[in-house]
Amino acid sequence: MSAQLPILIVQMGRPPYDVSEALGEQPDWFLAALAPANLDVLVVRPHMGEPLPQPGSFAGAVVTGSWHMVTDLHDWSERTAEWIRQLVAADVPLLGVCYGHQLMAHALGGLVGYHPRGRELGLQTIRLRQESINDPLLAHIPGEFPALLTHAQTVLVKPPGAVVLGASEHDENQILRYGPNAFSIQFHPEFTPAIMSLCIQRRRTILEQEGADVEQLLLELAPTPDAHAILMKFATTAAQVSADSW
Repeated sequence: MSAQLPILIVQMGRPPYDVSEALGEQPDWFLAALAPANLDVLVVRPHMGEPLPQPGSFAGAVVTGSWHMVTDLHDWSERTAEWIRQLVAADVPLLGVCYGHQLMAHALGGLVGYHPRGRELGLQTIRLRQESINDPLLAHIPGEFPALLTHAQTVLVKPPGAVVLGASEHDENQILRYGPNAFSIQFHPEFTPAIMSLCIQRRRTILEQEGADVEQLLLELAPTPDAHAILMKFATTAAQVSADSW
């Protein structure tokens, strides 16, 4: 008889009040995105002082995005970085998303900071590199696919030994693999157009000051099934491997 360990969602701080009031918080978005897979999912909140569980108690972990910056070096974030190093050493399946992507790179020896060309926002095209051809998470993903992004900081220098699997025109380190089970993405596979729309609209004044065409950004928004498929593949594979190991 097999049993699946839960997928862990590691929530990296809370959204601004207006976002959470309208659309909930990061775990809500991941739970909705993963709902079709009918997986057991647990949430841990390091920013609230909740302890991060030990390897072996969950099938795999997803480290979420955040409105904080990795370079702020918050105690709860640095504690999560140390935990990330433990998980990678133990070969536990791990996926970092946006802030989680940057935190994984930071934890494993890369350099994170503000992108020299400014923020990346809205619906953008991700292009897979040659190195992705045999990657198990990307095997059925087209060579180019749309994804939703919102970030000011980025992975400026990838960690030693990390492999770049995908890039956008703006950011060369969109998809990184650090080992057999450690993987991270700068884009948001859990986002819907509604979430992205609110992220854009609440920054309208700043974006316009930066020269962005806000109305065009909003018009371009659309679902991103290939980005979503990467999240689903990670979670379902991790859950099945944990079940098979019992």
